[in-house]
Amino acid sequence: MTEPFPNPGTSVTALPEPAEPGDRPPPARFAYDAHTWKEIAHLLANLPVSLAGFVYTVTMLFTGVGLTVTVIGFPLLALGLMGSRLLGRMERARARKLLGVRVEEPSRLPMRGHGGFWPQLWMAVKDPVGWRTVLYELIRLPWGVLTFAVTLVGLFVLWPVLPFIVRGLANADRAMVRGLLSPSDELERRIAELESDRGVVVDTAAADLRRIERDLHDGAQARLVNLAMGLGLAKEKLLEDPDAAASMVDEAHGEVKLALQELRDLARGIHPAVLTDRGLDAALSSVASRCTVPVQVTVDLDERPAAAIEGIAYFTVSELLQNISKHSRARSAAVEVWRSEGRLLIQVWDDGRGGASLDGGTGMRGLADRLGAVDGLFVVESPEGGPTTVTAELPWRDRSGALAEGPDRARRTSKEASVRGRG
Repeated sequence: MTEPFPNPGTSVTALPEPAEPGDRPPPARFAYDAHTWKEIAHLLANLPVSLAGFVYTVTMLFTGVGLTVTVIGFPLLALGLMGSRLLGRMERARARKLLGVRVEEPSRLPMRGHGGFWPQLWMAVKDPVGWRTVLYELIRLPWGVLTFAVTLVGLFVLWPVLPFIVRGLANADRAMVRGLLSPSDELERRIAELESDRGVVVDTAAADLRRIERDLHDGAQARLVNLAMGLGLAKEKLLEDPDAAASMVDEAHGEVKLALQELRDLARGIHPAVLTDRGLDAALSSVASRCTVPVQVTVDLDERPAAAIEGIAYFTVSELLQNISKHSRARSAAVEVWRSEGRLLIQVWDDGRGGASLDGGTGMRGLADRLGAVDGLFVVESPEGGPTTVTAELPWRDRSGALAEGPDRARRTSKEASVRGRG
């Protein structure tokens, strides 16, 4: 039985996890290791960094709040809070570099499409990320003085136990960064994630349009141009040389057949008719019949999902079977599709040479991005020597467009996917 996590040959794409205190450094020791020196550098830098942040914050607050009785007060306050966001970004980078604290970046303010200058100004003024950074900078100055003094004195007086003192002070710093500089809540992280997914969807759609345009230009369009030229020559020779004209018409007839075949293939690549008419079972069986490896297809669905989800599932399996044909050197393969707790699960298995990963090329990474853009998951388990098991998970949406009830998206490809796995 295979386990989807965490194998040396396993690649996983999923939502970024919220910052947790799981990035802990090793336990403090009397010896000064690299982590201890980084923490010492962070604590010594606290004083100048917090002093600069405190001066900026106090100046911004007194100037902006004091001038709110005038027309320029709120714009200055909004600009100051945007500057506080930049200070927060620098502090997160410093904590990430020296303390190993991984905190997600808050999403940008959604300024576009909010009804002009005044609504955008009010959104910037009430920005919770900016205000929490202001609070962070205000409490950092006394803390920076304390940590600087304790660390500097400890280097000369308390150096035998300084690693333990430094670890306690650094942990307090970690707590402040996580508490005040992390995204507002799960909704904030979700907004940032959806913004990223929207960019992936736009890029994927643009790439698909370019591919369709290229296929039309290099394939069917070129054949139709040749067909028009051939028919024109045949028309000219119709009276002078009927035999040559008949030969040209025969050639044109062949070109028409080839152009029609290319157009059918192109239409199948956009959205196959068999998928629309008969669903995933018939469409995946059709794809499997064109694979160079014998493929067993099992589709266990009581009803059909929404057309968009069905299309993504079809093209995911199609791309994976093409990879098996080209690269796997497998003798057999299998495709399983089923529904579980509001999710559509797909598992593609082959007994080939293995070694597949998300970093091995643009194909796998493109599939992972496409599934991630619709709140899906993509897991590749492919140790060297095989076998390879790829599990994809999509949200189940009914044909009516309703999202099925199910658990929140977690970092799982469900134990059921593991049970159905091979090996």
